[in-house]
Amino acid sequence: MVFQLYLLYTSEISMHKNNKHHEPYNFLALSKANPVLKPYVFSNDYNNQTIDFADSQAVYELNKAILILDYNLTDYLLPAGYLCPPIPGRADYIHHLHDLLNAENATIMGLDVGVGANCIYPILASQIYDWKMIGCDINFEAVNIARHNVNINQELLKKIDIRHQENPAFLFTNIIKPNEYYHFTMCNPPFHSSESKALKGTKRKWKNLKGITASELNFGGQAHELWCNGGEALFIKRMIKESVQFRTQVGWFTTLVAKGSHLPKLQKQLDKLKTEHQIINMAQGQKQSRILAWRFKN
Repeated sequence: MVFQLYLLYTSEISMHKNNKHHEPYNFLALSKANPVLKPYVFSNDYNNQTIDFADSQAVYELNKAILILDYNLTDYLLPAGYLCPPIPGRADYIHHLHDLLNAENATIMGLDVGVGANCIYPILASQIYDWKMIGCDINFEAVNIARHNVNINQELLKKIDIRHQENPAFLFTNIIKPNEYYHFTMCNPPFHSSESKALKGTKRKWKNLKGITASELNFGGQAHELWCNGGEALFIKRMIKESVQFRTQVGWFTTLVAKGSHLPKLQKQLDKLKTEHQIINMAQGQKQSRILAWRFKN
């Protein structure tokens, strides 16, 4: 079994006010949108309909149903072993970017660094705000899966392009072409610094969710999705350093920062570069995160 941690959202969660996922999941409507979901739905001890969020297939079918029902996709495919992200939290990032850009009527172009096979940010950005999106990734298989999901949905074809980053030493180089301009870049960086730490962290989440021993875990996500040398902090430092080269081609550079203790050193680096920067706090249930955004002064 492959594991993805997925939060069940309720109306009490402080998501962005424009996020359509404030209410509990409507499993009746979702099961109609994706009939394969129906067998996974059951009533819990409180007589509320739910699914087993430790069942990766159930989570995938839920994601597919949400994308069909709420975001007008016709189909969505994600092979086993790839991260299946919680859509409400991903939509929050998009809504906060919309506030940051403050460009209601503009034609927006965005870049998702590390788009992954799930292609979730470009899909949401294109369907919520009609933005044009480029997604890039170092993993060629993930690129092909993301391209497939774009190609099988007519609404996405004119809005999303997926590019392969052939040199893992770079984030923006080779992806941002000469004369291209992006209103923003976004990223959900690998959190862990090694595969063993990624496994340890995911085992802990699995145990909290299921109340079982960690030895029963076979966690989901490809290596490039979960960890990189130096972990989140070093990844973002690299991103900030490389962003200098594209200061005239990007309006706002942004990234998620999962660990708040990383912020002081990142802000210090941004201060040295004389950038304007801000932190946008986000919360979904018990999960706290934030967006670090920066731009270069003229």
